[in-house]
Amino acid sequence: MRTDPNIEDFAGSNNPVVRKFNEYLDSHGMRRTTERYAILNRVMNINGHFTIEELQQMIDSEGFRVSRSTVYNTVELLIDAKMLRRHVFEGMQAQYERITMAHTHLICTTCGKVKEVRDPNFAAFMNARRFNAFNTDHYSLYVYGTCSTCARKSKRTKVADDKKEKRR
Repeated sequence: MRTDPNIEDFAGSNNPVVRKFNEYLDSHGMRRTTERYAILNRVMNINGHFTIEELQQMIDSEGFRVSRSTVYNTVELLIDAKMLRRHVFEGMQAQYERITMAHTHLICTTCGKVKEVRDPNFAAFMNARRFNAFNTDHYSLYVYGTCSTCARKSKRTKVADDKKEKRR
Protein backbone atom coordinates (compact mmCIF):
# COMPACT_ATOMS: atom_id res chain seq x y z
CA MET A 1 0.00 0.00 0.00
CA ARG A 2 1.50 3.30 -1.09
CA THR A 3 1.61 5.96 1.61
CA ASP A 4 3.09 9.08 0.02
CA PRO A 5 3.68 11.81 2.55
CA ASN A 6 2.01 15.08 1.66
CA ILE A 7 4.49 17.95 1.81
CA GLU A 8 1.73 20.30 2.97
CA ASP A 9 1.23 18.06 6.03
CA PHE A 10 4.88 18.56 6.92
CA ALA A 11 5.30 22.23 5.99
CA GLY A 12 3.32 23.60 8.92
CA SER A 13 3.67 20.63 11.23
CA ASN A 14 3.77 21.17 14.98
CA ASN A 15 5.75 17.96 15.40
CA PRO A 16 9.11 19.04 16.93
CA VAL A 17 11.04 16.53 14.81
CA VAL A 18 9.49 17.78 11.58
CA ARG A 19 9.99 21.40 12.67
CA LYS A 20 13.67 20.70 13.37
CA PHE A 21 14.09 19.09 9.93
CA ASN A 22 12.26 21.99 8.23
CA GLU A 23 14.49 24.50 10.03
CA TYR A 24 17.58 22.55 8.99
CA LEU A 25 16.48 22.44 5.34
CA ASP A 26 15.55 26.14 5.33
CA SER A 27 18.79 27.25 7.01
CA HIS A 28 20.83 25.32 4.44
CA GLY A 29 18.78 26.49 1.44
CA MET A 30 17.57 22.95 0.67
CA ARG A 31 14.29 21.93 -0.89
CA ARG A 32 11.51 20.20 0.99
CA THR A 33 10.82 17.11 -1.11
CA THR A 34 8.33 14.29 -0.87
CA GLU A 35 11.21 11.78 -0.85
CA ARG A 36 12.93 13.43 2.10
CA TYR A 37 9.70 13.45 4.08
CA ALA A 38 9.00 9.81 3.19
CA ILE A 39 12.40 8.90 4.61
CA LEU A 40 11.98 11.13 7.68
CA ASN A 41 8.52 9.66 8.30
CA ARG A 42 9.89 6.10 8.17
CA VAL A 43 12.91 6.92 10.37
CA MET A 44 10.66 8.56 12.98
CA ASN A 45 8.76 5.27 13.30
CA ILE A 46 11.78 2.99 13.74
CA ASN A 47 12.70 1.99 17.27
CA GLY A 48 16.29 0.91 17.64
CA HIS A 49 19.05 0.49 15.10
CA PHE A 50 18.69 0.09 11.35
CA THR A 51 20.89 -0.13 8.30
CA ILE A 52 20.43 1.79 5.05
CA GLU A 53 19.38 -1.49 3.39
CA GLU A 54 16.71 -2.11 6.03
CA LEU A 55 15.42 1.45 5.69
CA GLN A 56 15.30 1.08 1.89
CA GLN A 57 13.35 -2.20 2.22
CA MET A 58 10.85 -0.61 4.63
CA ILE A 59 10.21 2.29 2.27
CA ASP A 60 9.97 -0.04 -0.76
CA SER A 61 7.55 -2.37 1.07
CA GLU A 62 5.22 0.59 1.56
CA GLY A 63 5.14 1.02 -2.22
CA PHE A 64 7.03 4.31 -2.21
CA ARG A 65 10.02 4.29 -4.55
CA VAL A 66 13.06 6.29 -3.48
CA SER A 67 16.52 5.82 -4.98
CA ARG A 68 19.25 4.43 -2.78
CA SER A 69 21.29 7.61 -3.27
CA THR A 70 18.35 9.70 -2.00
CA VAL A 71 18.12 7.46 1.07
CA TYR A 72 21.86 7.81 1.72
CA ASN A 73 21.81 11.58 1.14
CA THR A 74 18.77 12.12 3.36
CA VAL A 75 20.27 10.00 6.14
CA GLU A 76 23.38 12.20 5.92
CA LEU A 77 21.16 15.30 6.20
CA LEU A 78 19.49 13.80 9.28
CA ILE A 79 22.92 13.14 10.80
CA ASP A 80 24.04 16.72 10.06
CA ALA A 81 20.78 17.99 11.58
CA LYS A 82 21.62 15.99 14.74
CA MET A 83 18.51 13.88 14.39
CA LEU A 84 20.28 10.57 13.63
CA ARG A 85 23.50 9.00 14.80
CA ARG A 86 25.70 6.59 12.83
CA HIS A 87 27.33 3.68 14.63
CA VAL A 88 30.02 1.47 13.17
CA PHE A 89 30.20 -1.51 15.48
CA GLU A 90 33.29 -3.68 15.12
CA GLY A 91 33.00 -6.07 12.17
CA MET A 92 29.52 -4.87 11.17
CA GLN A 93 28.07 -2.52 8.58
CA ALA A 94 27.05 0.97 9.67
CA GLN A 95 23.86 1.20 11.68
CA TYR A 96 21.79 4.25 12.46
CA GLU A 97 19.45 5.32 15.24
CA ARG A 98 17.42 8.33 16.19
CA ILE A 99 19.14 10.52 18.75
CA THR A 100 17.51 9.88 22.09
CA MET A 101 18.70 9.72 25.67
CA ALA A 102 22.30 8.64 26.19
CA HIS A 103 22.74 4.89 26.45
CA THR A 104 25.31 2.12 26.29
CA HIS A 105 25.45 -0.44 23.49
CA LEU A 106 26.07 -4.10 24.31
CA ILE A 107 27.28 -5.87 21.15
CA CYS A 108 27.42 -9.65 20.87
CA THR A 109 30.59 -10.64 19.01
CA THR A 110 29.00 -13.98 18.07
CA CYS A 111 25.63 -13.06 16.52
CA GLY A 112 26.00 -9.29 16.14
CA LYS A 113 22.93 -8.47 18.24
CA VAL A 114 23.01 -4.94 19.67
CA LYS A 115 21.20 -4.19 22.91
CA GLU A 116 20.78 -0.74 24.39
CA VAL A 117 20.93 -0.22 28.15
CA ARG A 118 20.56 2.91 30.19
CA ASP A 119 22.77 3.16 33.26
CA PRO A 120 21.80 6.14 35.44
CA ASN A 121 25.08 5.92 37.37
CA PHE A 122 27.21 6.04 34.22
CA ALA A 123 25.04 8.84 32.78
CA ALA A 124 25.43 10.86 35.98
CA PHE A 125 29.20 10.32 35.88
CA MET A 126 29.45 11.42 32.23
CA ASN A 127 27.18 14.42 32.74
CA ALA A 128 29.26 15.58 35.71
CA ARG A 129 32.59 14.98 33.93
CA ARG A 130 34.33 18.08 32.58
CA PHE A 131 37.27 18.08 30.21
CA ASN A 132 39.77 20.91 29.73
CA ALA A 133 39.17 22.89 26.54
CA PHE A 134 36.37 20.57 25.44
CA ASN A 135 32.58 20.78 25.60
CA THR A 136 30.89 17.38 25.51
CA ASP A 137 28.01 17.07 23.06
CA HIS A 138 27.20 13.40 23.61
CA TYR A 139 28.95 10.17 24.45
CA SER A 140 28.79 6.62 23.20
CA LEU A 141 29.95 3.50 24.95
CA TYR A 142 30.28 0.16 23.19
CA VAL A 143 30.67 -2.99 25.27
CA TYR A 144 31.60 -6.14 23.33
CA GLY A 145 30.95 -9.63 24.62
CA THR A 146 28.62 -12.60 24.25
CA CYS A 147 24.85 -12.36 24.66
CA SER A 148 23.04 -14.86 26.89
CA THR A 149 21.49 -16.67 23.89
CA CYS A 150 24.88 -17.27 22.26
CA ALA A 151 26.43 -18.22 25.61
CA ARG A 152 23.72 -20.90 26.13
CA LYS A 153 24.22 -22.21 22.58
CA SER A 154 27.97 -22.34 23.11
CA LYS A 155 27.55 -24.17 26.41
CA ARG A 156 25.17 -26.73 24.84
CA THR A 157 27.59 -27.28 21.97
CA LYS A 158 30.49 -27.75 24.38
CA VAL A 159 28.50 -30.23 26.51
CA ALA A 160 27.49 -32.17 23.38
CA ASP A 161 31.09 -32.18 22.13
CA ASP A 162 32.32 -33.39 25.54
CA LYS A 163 29.79 -36.25 25.48
CA LYS A 164 30.92 -37.28 21.98
CA GLU A 165 34.54 -37.18 23.11
CA LYS A 166 33.80 -39.42 26.13
CA ARG A 167 32.10 -41.99 23.89
CA ARG A 168 35.22 -42.37 21.76
